[in-house]
Amino acid sequence: MLVLLAAPLALRGDRLVATPLAHVRPPLLARMATPFGPDSLADAAIAQPSLSEAEGWSMSSLFGGGLNSVESVRLAADGASAVVHDSMGVDHSIAVFPDSVPMLLDRFQQAGVPYELAPEPGPSAIDIASLVLMLSPFLVLLLALLALIARADAGLFDAAGGRKGSRLTLEPDTGVSFSDVAGCDGSRRELSELVDFLKDPDKFSAVGARIPRGAIMEGPPGTGKTLLARAVAGEAGVPFVSASGSEFVEMFVGVGAARARQHAPCIVFIDEIDAVGKTRDSSGRPGGGSGEREQTLNQILTEMDGFDGNSGVLVLAATNRADTLDPALLRPGRFDRHIHVGLPDVEGRRAILDVHVKDKPMQTAVDLGLVARRTIGFSGASLANLMNEAAIVAARKDKTEIGYEEIDYAIDRITVGMQKQSRASFPARQRLVACHEAGHAVMGALTPDYDAVTKVTIVPRSSGAGGFTLFTPSDEALETAMYTLAHLKARLAVALGGRVAEEVVYGEDEVTTGARSDLQRVRALARQMVAQWGFAAAALGGGPVAWETEEGNGLLAPRTASPAMEARIDAAVRRLVDEAYEHCHATLTRNRALLDAVTDSLVEKETLGADEIEALRVGHAVAADAGGAAGRANGQRADRMPAPAPWPQPRRRKPVRVRSEGGGPAPGAEYGI
Repeated sequence: MLVLLAAPLALRGDRLVATPLAHVRPPLLARMATPFGPDSLADAAIAQPSLSEAEGWSMSSLFGGGLNSVESVRLAADGASAVVHDSMGVDHSIAVFPDSVPMLLDRFQQAGVPYELAPEPGPSAIDIASLVLMLSPFLVLLLALLALIARADAGLFDAAGGRKGSRLTLEPDTGVSFSDVAGCDGSRRELSELVDFLKDPDKFSAVGARIPRGAIMEGPPGTGKTLLARAVAGEAGVPFVSASGSEFVEMFVGVGAARARQHAPCIVFIDEIDAVGKTRDSSGRPGGGSGEREQTLNQILTEMDGFDGNSGVLVLAATNRADTLDPALLRPGRFDRHIHVGLPDVEGRRAILDVHVKDKPMQTAVDLGLVARRTIGFSGASLANLMNEAAIVAARKDKTEIGYEEIDYAIDRITVGMQKQSRASFPARQRLVACHEAGHAVMGALTPDYDAVTKVTIVPRSSGAGGFTLFTPSDEALETAMYTLAHLKARLAVALGGRVAEEVVYGEDEVTTGARSDLQRVRALARQMVAQWGFAAAALGGGPVAWETEEGNGLLAPRTASPAMEARIDAAVRRLVDEAYEHCHATLTRNRALLDAVTDSLVEKETLGADEIEALRVGHAVAADAGGAAGRANGQRADRMPAPAPWPQPRRRKPVRVRSEGGGPAPGAEYGI
């Protein structure tokens, strides 16, 4: 605009061109050239009115006498209007026909009136806002696409560089060795061979041996599969690449597998591989499986085949559902080694406890061997959680050392739930629960060669249990996991002890529903004895037959028994339960004094340990011996203590020839002891 003011426009043919400054009247030029006056150039530029703000003026008013008072004219860019600035400082708008613009310019030039052409108007704020609103969906999609691309790039970078916090990580050194792993010696020995492969591959290549491409570790959760994989990498001194199964596809997108080869030798660990490695659907039905999951599995299989020869890339995988994996994944040449990582035995649990108490102050009286015997079925992760809970309890009590009391509290909390802090006091209910638990304890204490009674309590738990009785198996039973028919029958009788004790003390009409879970366990165990372990062959007619089997996923396999055989199985189960009930009822009736003594002690103390139960049993035996001495004086037979009632003898039946017939599929029920 400054250029236009310094050089006004003139008409040259059909174009508007700048006119020389001679056509501008001196007063206006002088005012425009004053640099610091009130009518300076900057003020003039700022004070220029818009065409819409000027007052209206007709063409006749302009040429009828007002032209002499005009100081400047500003034409619109489209030639349809103009703003006339008079000597009084008033602006007037004039409507102009575009065809009359050349005539107007001639008149202005003849009169010596300076004129200028207004610049093209820029876009308004409303126009810009409308444009932004129109383009906003496309901008959102573009930003989302850029975010996905950045995330994918970050995933590949993490796979190669091991950035902290990434789901695909590469650790140059895990810092874990086999000395940090306890409770799984067999699995550790098998994996130690893989360490030799990674440390000295030339030794095996020299004799034509091919290093395994992969090994899959199968076992329950928390048994240390991930820790073992990290220990293999730590022992071999090679990088450790890890990811979960659902995210491992990122490793094989683009250059993931190639970068794994670049870091060879290395360990590639896939956790929970069953997320992508399940058996693919071969029926051809649409929707038979997840397309993305199957594509991921196919890519993993292809890349594992690409780790040719002794490339130094060893793939380790972990799962707790090996029975669901695709056979193509488990064949030799891919996962050559199948390593079972099971729950630790009593010695393994002791070793794991030793590892987890290294940084914890323990009382000298604590026997970790006893803790290991009480934690049957605990995994390594469960034992670590147990000792952490015990440490928390000790800190809560302001103790400086962890004792057996804290460990016992932690075991109960993990297995049966927390103690109820606010519980209503109902003496009648408390005595009923004590009688129920005393029935279990007395039957276990009086049964020869049965599991030792470790603890009896009537303290209610958050899980809903009003009390519980804890038995600890012998070392032989823990190691072999083999049980005799006599032991299984005793287990049935002990499980019925609570229900029968209520009946003996309170009568049949006062029996409660407290034995609900006990009766379910009795039915399941008796069914296994008959249908799986062949302990009722005489009742079924013929030799022992496993009429039911369990598959690897815990469900029953399709039935193999005919409807007639199913009826005989049910009858044999009923007979076993009836015999156990009669034996339990007779034993508790003969030892009613011991049952009442244990009940009274539970009502008084709420919790009894193994020593207290044994003291009550011995005291009951001494009392019975004293009664026997008095009876001998009267010529009666003396017994040291009432023995358990003998088992009812089964009635002999004529063997029946059974015709084998196929049955229908079994319902999806889960059976267990």
